Formats: sequence, C-alpha cells, structure tokens
Amino acid sequence: MQGYKVLWVPGCDHAGIATQSVVERRLLREQDKRRQDYSREEFLQEVWRWKQEKGDEIYHQLKKLGASLDWSRACFTMDPGFSKAVTEAFVRMCDSGLIYRSESLVNWSCALESAISDIEVDSKQLPGRTLLSVPGYEQKVEFGTMITFAYPIEGHEGEVAVSTTRPETMLGDVAIAVHPDDTRYQALHGKQCRHPFTNRLLPIITDPVVDMGLGTGAVKLTPAHDHTDFLLSQRHSLPRLTVIGGDGTMTSHCGHWLQGVKRFQARERVISALMEMKLFRGKEDHPMSLPICSRSGDVIEPLLKKQWFVRCEKMAQKAIQAVDEGELEIIPHFYTKTWKNWLSNISDWCISRQLWWGHQIPAYRVTLPESGNTQEEQWVWGRSEAEARERAAAKFGVSPTALILTQDPDVLDTWFSSGLFPFAMLGWPEQTEDLKQFYPNTMLETGNDLIFFWVARMVMLGTELTGQLPFKQVLFHSLVRDKHGRKMSKSLGNVIDPLDVISGVSLERLQEKVMEGNLDPREKAVAMEAQRKDFPNGIPECGTDALRFALCSYKAQGEDISLSVSQVLSCRHFCNKMWQTVRFTLGALLDVGSPVTPLPETFPLTRIDKWICSCLYSTVEQCERGFESYELHTVTSALHSFWLHSLCDVYLECIKPVLKQQVTESEGERKVEKRVAAAVLYHCVSTSLRLLSPLMPFLTEELWQRLQPYSPRPSTASSSVCMQSYPTTSELAHWHFPQDEADFPLVQEVVRVARSLRAQYHLTKEKPDMWAVCTADQAQTLYSFSPAICILGRVSNLHLHCTQEGATSLPFVSAPPPPEGSPFGVVGHSIQLHLDIQNCSNADKQIILLSQRREKLLFRLQQSLSKTRGPGYAEKVPERIRLETENKIAALEQELKSINDQLLALKSSKS
Repeated sequence: MQGYKVLWVPGCDHAGIATQSVVERRLLREQDKRRQDYSREEFLQEVWRWKQEKGDEIYHQLKKLGASLDWSRACFTMDPGFSKAVTEAFVRMCDSGLIYRSESLVNWSCALESAISDIEVDSKQLPGRTLLSVPGYEQKVEFGTMITFAYPIEGHEGEVAVSTTRPETMLGDVAIAVHPDDTRYQALHGKQCRHPFTNRLLPIITDPVVDMGLGTGAVKLTPAHDHTDFLLSQRHSLPRLTVIGGDGTMTSHCGHWLQGVKRFQARERVISALMEMKLFRGKEDHPMSLPICSRSGDVIEPLLKKQWFVRCEKMAQKAIQAVDEGELEIIPHFYTKTWKNWLSNISDWCISRQLWWGHQIPAYRVTLPESGNTQEEQWVWGRSEAEARERAAAKFGVSPTALILTQDPDVLDTWFSSGLFPFAMLGWPEQTEDLKQFYPNTMLETGNDLIFFWVARMVMLGTELTGQLPFKQVLFHSLVRDKHGRKMSKSLGNVIDPLDVISGVSLERLQEKVMEGNLDPREKAVAMEAQRKDFPNGIPECGTDALRFALCSYKAQGEDISLSVSQVLSCRHFCNKMWQTVRFTLGALLDVGSPVTPLPETFPLTRIDKWICSCLYSTVEQCERGFESYELHTVTSALHSFWLHSLCDVYLECIKPVLKQQVTESEGERKVEKRVAAAVLYHCVSTSLRLLSPLMPFLTEELWQRLQPYSPRPSTASSSVCMQSYPTTSELAHWHFPQDEADFPLVQEVVRVARSLRAQYHLTKEKPDMWAVCTADQAQTLYSFSPAICILGRVSNLHLHCTQEGATSLPFVSAPPPPEGSPFGVVGHSIQLHLDIQNCSNADKQIILLSQRREKLLFRLQQSLSKTRGPGYAEKVPERIRLETENKIAALEQELKSINDQLLALKSSKS
C-alpha cells in the first residue's frame, strides 16, 4: 500500500524431535508398536503420512487469518530443493573446518534417546528435597538432596568422605579431587581409595578448581557424566567410564547387580548397598539447579558421545560486531545486551540428533577392508555418496571400489536447516533471480524466545555461507499466553486455536479435541477440567478481523501478552460499530444525491468539520509513527479512538441534524453545508478503512466495496482496498487545523458537565437553556462550537455571560446573568455552567430531588463543621488540612445556597 515491493514467504520446518515424538506416541496408541518395530524407511513413511494429514494446519490458520503470503513460494525444510541446500551447507562448513567430529559430553535426553543443544535445556530451581515426575517412571523421583558416603583409603586406616546429588554415577568414579591448600587432606595427596563395588583404585588428586566449602571438600570425579569432571579428566589424563546408557539404564561396567536397571532406581540400590557396607554417611536437603529437557521433560543426563559440532566462536563474534556497528538492528533494543552476553559465552554447537526424521547427515564412515585398524574412525562427506566415495579414494589413495562407505544414521538438528531459511527459501545455493532480488531480507519478525534457537543461528550461518547478513532488522514480539499469564500448553488445556476464536467452538468440541490428542490420561483430565473452567460456554464466534485487531492492540515489544477472549469480543463490538457507521454513511450519501468531491478538493466549513478533519490528520500521523517504530498498539489505539470516540460519538451526532434537514434549491447555504458534511464524512470513513486495511483485511474490504458507488473516482477505486495507497499526512495537509483540535477539549468538558447536570436533575426529555459564565477567550471558543455543544449536551440554547471588562462589546456575549438559584457545575475551575430548570416540566419532581440533595449536603456540612469545633483544632491540625476543610465548607455552603434559591424559584413558579 506504500508502494514497496514486498515478499513474505510461507515456510515450515520439519520439527524433528517434536514430529517424531508425536508420530511415535500415535503409533504406540493406535498400533501398540514402537519405532524400533519398523524399518527406518517404514517409519519415515508413517511420518510423511502424518505430515500430509496435519502438516498444512499452520498454513490453513495463516490463510484464515488473512496473512499476505506468497503461497506459490511455500517452502518446507524437507523439500528436495531445501534438502540440497542443507547438504551444501554441511559440506562447505566441513571443508572449511567449521564442522568437526569429536567425542565430548553432550546433553542427552534418555526419553528421546538423543542429544539436544544447550539452549534446549531448562534449569529447574529446587529449594531442597523435591519429588518430581520423570518420563518412564511410575513413581515420582526424589531430587534436591545431597548424599555423603566414604571411600576407604587403600593401605591405610581412614577414609575420604565425598558428597553427591547423583549417587548412581559413583559407579563411574575414576578419581577423588581435593584442593591443594585444604589442610584436611594434605596428608592424602597421591594416595588411593578402593572402590567398594568395582574394586578399582581411585587416585586422590589435587586441583584448585575444587570448592573447599562445598560438601566435605573432597569431590568424586565421574568424567563421562559431568561437564566439570570431564574438563578435570582432560587436565589430569583420567579415564572416562560410561556407566549410564543412552536409554537411561546402567551399563555392564556397573556389574550384574545393576546392569539394565533404570538410573534413578539404581540410585536407591546404590544407597542401600552403601548402608549395608557401612559406608553411608548421611543425607541432607540441598538447593540445586536441575537440568530438564525442554522437549521431553526428562532429566538431562550428560553423556560422552562422538558427535558432529559446529565451531561457533568466530561466527558469534561477527554476529556481535554486526549489531555493534549498526548493520543489524535488534528491536526492542534491550535485547541487544542479551544478544551480546550469550554470543560472547557461546560453546560449540552439537548438531547430531539420534532421530530418523530429518536430514540424514551427509557424512560417511570409511572402512578400508585391507586395513587392520578397525578402531580408529575415518570420515568423509559429500553432496552425494558418489562424491563422498571420490573424496575418500583421493584421501586414502585407493580405488573408489576398494572401500566401504556407511552413512551416519544420525540426522541434523532441525535448527541447522531452519537457520538456512532466509536464503535457502530463495533457491540457494543456486544464484536464482529470487535470491538476487530478495536477499538479504529486510526484516525478521519472530518470538523473543527464539533469539538463540533460531535468530543467532540464522545470522551466523547466513553471514558464513553467503557473506551477507540475512536481514537488516530483527523485531521480537512478545509471547502470547493465556488470560492467567500461563504459557499455552496442551497438557494444561489452555491452548487457544485461532480458528476456534474466528469461527467459535462449543465446550464439547474443545473436549473432543483433547481426547483426540496424544496426551496421557492424567494430562487429559487436567486439560479438560481447565477448559471447563476457562470456557464453560465454549468460545463465541469473533471473526478474523477482531482477533487480528485484538492481538495488535497489545504492546508487542515488552511483557508477554495475556490473551483474553473477552478482549477479542470487545474488538468484535468495534467491528459492529464500523458496520453501523458505514450503513449511516451510505444513507447520508444517498440522500445528498450529488457526487462526493475528491479529497484534495474537499474543504470543511464549520469548526466541527475542521475538528474532525484535523483529528483524522493527527490519526494518520500517529499511524505513521507507530508503523515506523513497529509499535502496532499505538496504531490500533489511534484508529479505535478516532472511529469510536471522535467520528461516532461526536461528529456523527453533530451532523445528523444537518444531514437530515430537507433543503430546497433556494436554500443554497444550507445545501452546501449538507453536501460538505457528507463529503467530509465519506472521506473520514474511506480514509479510515485504508488505514485499518492491514489490521482488518476482510471487514475493510467488504465495507470499501460498498462505498465505491459513491467514490469521486470510481475507475481508480474499484479495486481492492489493499491495492489503494496508504494514507499519509502529506495527502491530508489541507485538513490540518491544530487550533480547532486544541480548543475542542474545552468543548468536550463543557458537554460532559452539562450531561452530568442533566443526569443529576433527571432531565431525560427536557432541553433546558444553559448559561456559561466564562472569560472572553473561552466565550469565543464556546460560541464557535455552540451548535455542537447544544446537540451533544442536549440543551436548547447556549447563553454566554462574561463579566470580563470589555467583553460585552463582543457580539456573541450578550446574555444576562444566569437565573438566580439555577443549578450549576464547574468546568476546569474557571467556567460555571448553569441550567435553567424553572421552565422544565414536573416541578414537583424537581422539588423532591433538590430537597433530598439538600439533606445530604446539610449532613456533610455538619460533619465538616464538627471537626473544626473540636478542642485544640487550630493547634493540632496542620494548616494545609485546615485550609482544605475551610474550602470544602465554603463549597458546601455555596451549593446549599444555590439549592435553596432553586427551591424558592420552583415553588414560586408553581404558585
């Protein structure tokens, strides 16, 4: 609408872990089969079948939401073209040394039987002993305790006590470390302890990294199951013994009594065995941070694995530099600090995943049949097996047929392929026309929870593989939570499907969806109860535009959004108001008959016309600023306020008498006034529809088409509203009247007080005269807006009385003082508004109301006076309080006098 060429490409990643987990649960539930019961090819067929059934759901939601995507370019990360880009990226980065294979400790999820990256690990803070549910265990498992046990010293009397939160790992202990300056253990340097279960000798080593104040000051070292211990093993050349397998059961290194036992069941057996051997020294609460897999909810087990890693340090420094030098802007800017801190401390990225669904790693293990060394791994990589074979033949100096290649069964981390999206979606590595035209992208807009998962990786991979940043700006929006501020979760039953808000859904259907899902029975019960509580009557139909407008109305760049369906319903009511406004406008245009003048040729006549025109100008100005700063909530607020409060509540009410009046050809001035009012109304509505189009595409289109028969230029306006130019302040410069906007708040306050007085005296039908006692400047403003004041305030005549010297010479300040005893209200401490109720009907009712009001005021006056008559009032009460009380008493006495005068006048008029 602003004239730019824009491309928004729809895309979906294959969500390796999440998708495979869903399909595995489905097969177990429906066919009682596990993944291992299928061949890899058979299982992948099941995944593709599920993808065809469910995979387009997000696209369907986006279409229903009116997202302006180029569907002809829709891209899936497992598409052949995209898969080619993934392979190309892996091979190039291996060739440059950025991807390497190494044996190292990785974050392992036993539930998934796969490695996960550091940022997929959540830290759960435990205050002490805590029982938690762990996948694969029927009973809850205890965490947050510290176990102390003793290792006997070999060849000497005595022992070394060590403390641990994971006693099951003691089967993998290879040494004991103490601080070199710890006087408690200096005599034991170089000594050995005997392992009570494996009979291994454990050397006592010294290292300054040991915390003397933690536990006993002696630390058991299990390099294959702890990151700190792993680093110590490298420093002291210690062996690494894996005692927990990838499935979470104990390995053969533990002996027959533990082999195959689940790790947390083995924990209890180890403690019992230590007690029997009288080596157990106690257990106590221990606050700790427990690593949890964000994907499966499992407790992370650090395991020693050979995996593929990406070297990140140099790429991370480039990403930091891009922000520092202003080449990449992060919005909101407070995320810049988070960006720098994380990238400055980044570790290498493990990209191997032990899954079947995903991009199988294009690396091949080489076996040379004639070589006797089968222990040492040799790897090559290639864009195809044929290329890998040629590379292997050249590397080892043999014929391509003289070696065996076995492709790595692991797949790449989903975020590796997703990180290529900004350029792979445009055809990279081929130099396509799309890539030349649309890369680098202008902006990435995404959730603030993806800053490390996705954004940082896109920047690093894009810069490395294309030599350019993938985009110039990153806009982080807030996360949408439920109305209680909780993260949406299927197990909580608080996930809101946008389609259910758009079309409405019954509680019964919501419950059916839970039953159709993959949750276990306990989670289903919790979810269904939550739905009954939050949506007892289901979700009413709200429509797409109301949902879009509601989401954009929240402040997106800050705290998370707690979405309430009632907020969406409020926006639906606003949609209804838009319908009513356009219906009224169409009626007015039909009644006027003559064509509407074009916007540049439409000039307002009255001050109320000028005011609404200037309000529209200011609204456009606010929209320009809001879109420029990506503060969508300021745009929605400005448009909502203009349409509802300025256009409907004020302007429409003011021009209704003008538009409804029947005028003849001889009444030229009134005819022009009517025609101008209709033209101003038309342009206010049509311009607002253009302003609202990006936010409410469906409703604005419908209303726009209904207005087109009255367009001053139907030939250019007959196309879609989204093809029109977006309104600008330069287009509306001739409608900017700042003085009229500045004066109108006074008018609104006068109307508010007038309505309050009418309500106070129950004047539901009468239109009394009103006097305004004010200054000359105020009188000037009120006089110029007097028609609007009379209509909005529902008074018959506005009399302006000014006691200011010289003001009586003004032609519009000719009224006598207001009637004696007339009820009044104060506007801004400087204007008194008086209503003439003497000529109103039902004097008896007015006398009763005034008498009741007088009794209440007398009671309040007596209360205030009694405070001032207390002993020591003048000495004990601060002067400020005394002055406030005196002012209150004076005001009450003045209002009482006014009521007495009104009662006297009403009784006199009756008689």
